[in-house]
Amino acid sequence: MTLVATLISPTSALDDVALGRARAVLPGTPSAPEWLAPSSAADMFFSAGDENDNRAIAERVREALGGQAIDVVVQKPASRRKQLFVADMDSTMIGQECIDELADLVGQKAHVAAITERAMRGELAFAPALRERVALLKGLPARVIDDVLAHRIVLTPGGRTLVATMRANGAYACLVSGGFTAFADRIAQRIGFDEASANQLLIDADGKLIGEVAEPILGREAKLATLLALRARLGLATEDTLAIGDGANDLDMIRAAGLGIAFHAKPAVAAAAAARIDHCDLTAVLFIQGYRRDQFVE
Repeated sequence: MTLVATLISPTSALDDVALGRARAVLPGTPSAPEWLAPSSAADMFFSAGDENDNRAIAERVREALGGQAIDVVVQKPASRRKQLFVADMDSTMIGQECIDELADLVGQKAHVAAITERAMRGELAFAPALRERVALLKGLPARVIDDVLAHRIVLTPGGRTLVATMRANGAYACLVSGGFTAFADRIAQRIGFDEASANQLLIDADGKLIGEVAEPILGREAKLATLLALRARLGLATEDTLAIGDGANDLDMIRAAGLGIAFHAKPAVAAAAAARIDHCDLTAVLFIQGYRRDQFVE
């Protein structure tokens, strides 16, 4: 079985020494490196023989690199370019957790962030943890969401390029979030997604948050359902799909995708995903699909 190992450096530090170390531990006789971007990303094709654990092979390469900040993904080269992209929002397509930023405005950020962290690690059930955090926002004017979006939310580097390039090559992109539509709809538009799904914060007649979220809550099961529904709607095979996220509520959709990527993820998610990005920005997802730098759409 032929596989491809993709090595990506966020600091253009990929050199012949690093590639040589990788080649030395890959099965069979790996091909010479094929550059996707000089000093930043390269592919090596190899025959895996009887080995069928791509994650184990990738981990062996990471160990051979001696802790260098280089991401490594091993996969089958067939159907490498995906036609459906489903992405988490908070701490994936943006650098923040929106609910934590709202909580800061009522003096509850540390408390809420601690709950968020535990939920994303899978230590708390998502829905009750969300209800508990939203209840602390009761009375907050809904208009502050505009300020949070304008001054606190930062798009993850590479996200716009990732979505623009995939869509230019025929892919469909959906932002799916356990956060809130008030953020997700506008962030999806800013990045360039085709659509977005998220939870709805309930607002009273005076324009204030009532401390509740509309039911049913979009969480782990709903993210998976969104991936499966879009795959069916678009008539795609599993191998044509890509999902990315960082937290426990992303795990089911990551596992169900043709390629599931853990992005700067919680340990349990990084350990379970078929691929992981620990060091690079979101353009790494394009290199993983075999795009060269000169094929990126900015």
